[in-house]
Amino acid sequence: MLAKTAKLVYFFAVSAFLLLPVFGFAQTVSFNVDPAYDLLSRTQIEAELVRTTQNLYFYIEKSWWNNLASQEQNNIRIVLFELGEEFTGRIYPVLTTTFGQEPKPGIDRDEKITILIHQMRQDAGGYFNSGDAYSRLQAPRSNEREMVYLSANRVTSPNLKSFLAHEFVHLITINQKDLLRRVTEEIWLNEARAELAPTLLGYDEIFQGSNLEARMIAFLEKPTLSLTEWLNLKYDYGAVNLFAQYIVDHYGTKILVDSLQSSKIGIASLEEALLRQGVSKTFAQLFSDWAITLLLNDCSVGQRYCYLNQHLKNLKIVPTIYFLPRTETTISTVHGSTFWSLNWHRLVGGEGQLSLEFEGNSAVSFEVPLALCDRQNLCSITFLALDSQEKGRLQLADFSQKYNSLTILPFVKSKTEGFDGEQRSFSFSWKTSVGQGAQTEAELRNQLLSRVAQLRAQLAQLQAQLSALFNGQPLPGAVSCTQLNNNLYFGVRNSQEVRCLQEFLKTEGVYPEGLVTGNFLSLTRTAVIRFQEKYASEILTPFGLQQGTGYVGQATRAKLNQLLQ
Repeated sequence: MLAKTAKLVYFFAVSAFLLLPVFGFAQTVSFNVDPAYDLLSRTQIEAELVRTTQNLYFYIEKSWWNNLASQEQNNIRIVLFELGEEFTGRIYPVLTTTFGQEPKPGIDRDEKITILIHQMRQDAGGYFNSGDAYSRLQAPRSNEREMVYLSANRVTSPNLKSFLAHEFVHLITINQKDLLRRVTEEIWLNEARAELAPTLLGYDEIFQGSNLEARMIAFLEKPTLSLTEWLNLKYDYGAVNLFAQYIVDHYGTKILVDSLQSSKIGIASLEEALLRQGVSKTFAQLFSDWAITLLLNDCSVGQRYCYLNQHLKNLKIVPTIYFLPRTETTISTVHGSTFWSLNWHRLVGGEGQLSLEFEGNSAVSFEVPLALCDRQNLCSITFLALDSQEKGRLQLADFSQKYNSLTILPFVKSKTEGFDGEQRSFSFSWKTSVGQGAQTEAELRNQLLSRVAQLRAQLAQLQAQLSALFNGQPLPGAVSCTQLNNNLYFGVRNSQEVRCLQEFLKTEGVYPEGLVTGNFLSLTRTAVIRFQEKYASEILTPFGLQQGTGYVGQATRAKLNQLLQ
């Protein structure tokens, strides 16, 4: 199932007769609903049948419906009339022709699909319950119908048809996978196909306000979350949507269709579908191509490193940038990454030879694509060779003279099935060394100042672009305070200071998960430990400590407040 967001703007020009009540009968039915999505956390509601079409039954939560004014009810009847026509004339034929049949007649022996509209939490547009396709002997809370759920609060949204199309793909999937082939699809790939439905139906052609625009914005807020470990957050939907868009751009919708109509699931089904088209490519290679596309989005680098969808032609993530001084120096960083999550680390500056050493966690397998861009910003792609200990090394002579940047894109590729939302983090580190050229102190200073000015100009440009993208709202990565006044520790919840701490730890590069929740739990404690060990000489050594504690006390707060200024 999915929860979605959209602005409420909807208008219909209709004939006068449509303003009159359409039905002269009513049928009330008790339905089980999901308390995780219901606005009042209910498990059961009563709903009234308000419309029947060739393909659909429209039920609406009775208490909510009866509290509406007569004019509001007529307006909703108009919406349901239009939605029913759209489903019969477009959604149903396009999606069944593409992906296959839904259960028909299914558990209730009725070919019509039930749509239940009830009050849901604010971020939900609709959901799907696979248990409804089974008898109550198998699933005790089953409604024993082929059905989907839509939010009453979004019934006048211009994206209502996108919500319905998305949920209908889930109904098709339960038939194609669970009922026909006796396998259950991985959630992330199930959602990826459903996310593609509005695009296939042409609903994303007007980009502003579309489902695709909402998903792109959500992805850019947190682009480093795992593609496959599903948390049911808006960022997850953003990631699988953009991944599906990339697949279809380069391999066509048939890849997703073949993977659906396969007895395999998840990654294995995609690799099988690629082979059917004569494409000998692993999922790791596909994921790597997508990661590079999100960084460069440039067909001139390679045809597989760009989006073809016109609405995504300018999509690029902003990597974490590390400036290398033009003196002999070494920079080391430590990070964490879960399975199939994206990371981008860009090195610029330096002088003379650049040496890069990468070390991953030997308990898993890493892939490390590299994007090397020259002074004309022409980029090439290569891969860092890793040994059995997940270590690799690269050397580039005259780095700053020949190249503008080197971007490292490491990801963990070991897990290929059984994704259950586990957010286990695996450490990786890289160390870079640069040699000093024969330059005077004044030349070094002038070059450094010039480079800083260039970076500031680039940063201002990026901030302006992001500000426009987020309509003036606070930018992702911004820190919302300048001082912490209280000690913070594991178990503190719903704290604005914890939110501020999490925002800052992200900017320090010690909190790769990047979840800003206001709750001080295990991931935050681990990030605090990394921060303390990063500044051990100021936080730990004075107290005779060699390892971080995860407790934000006086010494840790002092360092945090110094950096927050």
